[in-house]
Amino acid sequence: MTFPKTILSLTLTILLSASCTAATPTKPNQVLADREPEATTSVVVKQQVEGSKYMVAAANPHAVRAGEAVLAKGGSAIDAAIAVQLVLTLTEPQSSGIGGGAFIMHYDNATKHLTSFDGRETAPSKATPELFLDGTGKAVPWIDAVVGGRSVGVPGVLKALADAHEKYGTLPWEELFTDAIKLSDQGFKVSPRLHGLIAKRINPGVELMPKAKAYFFPNGQPLAIGTIRKNPELAQLYKRIATQGVSAFYSGENAKAIVEAVNNSPIAPGVLSIDDLASYQAKERAPICVGYHAYRVCSMAPPSSGGMAVLQILKFLEDKKLSQYAPNDPVALHYFTQASRLAFADRAVFMGDPDFQPVPTQALLDEQYMDTRAALITEQDKKQKHGNPMTGAAYAQDDSYELPNTSHISIIDASGNAVSMTTSIEMAFGSTVMANGYLLNNQLTDFALSPKRDGKYVMNRVEGGKRPRSSMSPVIVFNSDGSIRLVIGSPGGSRIINYVAHSIVGVLDWGLSAQDAINLPRITNRNDKTTLEQGTELAAQKEEFEKRGHSVYVGDLNSGIHAVEIINGKLYGAADPRREGIALGK
Repeated sequence: MTFPKTILSLTLTILLSASCTAATPTKPNQVLADREPEATTSVVVKQQVEGSKYMVAAANPHAVRAGEAVLAKGGSAIDAAIAVQLVLTLTEPQSSGIGGGAFIMHYDNATKHLTSFDGRETAPSKATPELFLDGTGKAVPWIDAVVGGRSVGVPGVLKALADAHEKYGTLPWEELFTDAIKLSDQGFKVSPRLHGLIAKRINPGVELMPKAKAYFFPNGQPLAIGTIRKNPELAQLYKRIATQGVSAFYSGENAKAIVEAVNNSPIAPGVLSIDDLASYQAKERAPICVGYHAYRVCSMAPPSSGGMAVLQILKFLEDKKLSQYAPNDPVALHYFTQASRLAFADRAVFMGDPDFQPVPTQALLDEQYMDTRAALITEQDKKQKHGNPMTGAAYAQDDSYELPNTSHISIIDASGNAVSMTTSIEMAFGSTVMANGYLLNNQLTDFALSPKRDGKYVMNRVEGGKRPRSSMSPVIVFNSDGSIRLVIGSPGGSRIINYVAHSIVGVLDWGLSAQDAINLPRITNRNDKTTLEQGTELAAQKEEFEKRGHSVYVGDLNSGIHAVEIINGKLYGAADPRREGIALGK
């Protein structure tokens, strides 16, 4: 049975309004623009962790300990990443999991080879550009788009990890599931963050979807801090995948459970098929790199934004010589926001799945093109239009929703191999559709909801089998001699691009440790308003930015950056104080 549309919209709106603070605008689009749906629940000072052999930094202590245990056994970076992701599915279910997707950068120290694995979700084969249009041809409100089966893409993270393990794993696949199975069977203690996000009711669908409500609101109350939460369904699935391989996820009982949950969702049923799951393929792609001062900065190719937007921001800033300014100096940050405006303007038009339409990545990173664009940066804030990196602008700007969920994992193993992996189920708690104890993503809302604007097709429109544009931007930075300098990434929706670029500037331009760069008060501009992180010294400089013409909003900027840096052969792990992650190493 499906809920009547009027009742569904009213219920979602009431729950959404209840989850907002009194100072938060209550129009849904304003909520998305000004508020972090996966909010900061606390800020805890973190100290960098030093090691000489290996290091792992990720978003939950249980997951980090699982990854460290694998590294201590001689496991590779990708082995550890698998163990971390499996536990995150259980302990940080609002952010990532096997029901979602990921981008994985991998560096093989023995061969000096850098590659990446695209585990981004794909749209069901029956999905059409009109997937998110209402009966009048208009895009549905975001509250009607994000919750339910319609927003679920084919999960890709497990296939990407399995492909990477086949090439770069050292421990047996089955052995990587040990901690995740044990925690699922015996239970884990609900953290203050998980409790806080459930209690804030940041995703209205959690209480409307029966399985999610039963799991996260037992007896009608949010899971309490310290509750031992078991997940026997997930444990049983993990046992099958451990012994049978990823086919146990993409076919058989689990595939049927996913299709059943999606297509019979009580809210916005989807169009997923068994064949969609069986035919899913992760893609190994060549990373994209640019020089930045004496360094080489590398990130993912499209549909990730790392290889375009993050790298563009850095190149736009290179001639500004930000090293002459103190960390977070308002002048330097003004230039940062203007570089970001330029990158976001291009991204809104030219970024999508390169397997469906050509993405002019090389043209967007062409030196002459970037010099022309960088010349548009002035001393006053200015909204930017997209550039023209090719003959004519073939596409219109899209209207996708990119919500601040997600998780990031940074690892360097004892052999010097590295993984930078950003992983997500999209909005906090995803679509709120559950199957076998895990949440399914709502990544299809990363597509443009409107396939056409102003008579032009949007590059990032829904099409069957297509991967939606993503903000996820895992990065690995190399020194001039080719050695690793920094492994870094962040969650945060479209703000990921700003979070990652800002922290890289902190390390490479301002000479900060990765931990100190992560600790810096955040600033973002997505070619709209400039947002300053509330409760920080940067927020007190609001007037300085307003003098430069900025429209300033002070709000929650809930990054979750995790990094590993190498200095003189020493490893330093860093975790964002805004979340509950840690770094561990030896």
